Amino acid sequence: MGHTFRSTQSEFSNHPRAAEPSLDPMKGSPVAAAPKRPSLAKRALRRRAPLLIIFCAGVGTTLAWQSYGDAARAMIANSSPQLAWIAPQTARVAATAPDAVAPAVATSSDMQGLALGLAAVRQSVDQLTAQFAAGQQQTGGDIAKVQADEQEILRKLSAPPPRPAAAPAHKPAPVTPPPSPSAQAR
Repeated sequence: MGHTFRSTQSEFSNHPRAAEPSLDPMKGSPVAAAPKRPSLAKRALRRRAPLLIIFCAGVGTTLAWQSYGDAARAMIANSSPQLAWIAPQTARVAATAPDAVAPAVATSSDMQGLALGLAAVRQSVDQLTAQFAAGQQQTGGDIAKVQADEQEILRKLSAPPPRPAAAPAHKPAPVTPPPSPSAQAR
């Protein structure tokens, strides 16, 4: 298996991005130049292009949903009975004159249901108010306890330490001169 190297052009040398040989200043021989990198702006655009496409798709979807949302909900609800809750809610509207719009007519059962709902909301608001007041009282008590503890610590730090009790001083016994020999002879 004798391999020989031939100085022929490779298939890649005709590629437009192929580097042209240049002369090495040290040796004077042809050296391939480093491939050119795209500019910073082009690289940044290539990185952000997918994000821009996703953002535009999201905006388009949002606008389409706002325009055709009710129709889309109705189609989804009609295609599957399990998704009937998605269907748009239609409001009851009385017959209207071309110049004026009349308000919807409410029945007594609607009013009773509204009254019951309002009573439930009022009851839950009262419960939340009571819980809030209890929480505020507890927080106030906690703050007062922390302040009292802080005052006690400051009082202890500012008070001078107690002095140890002084031991009673011992009185030296009076020194009596030894009796002189003449006083002993008498």
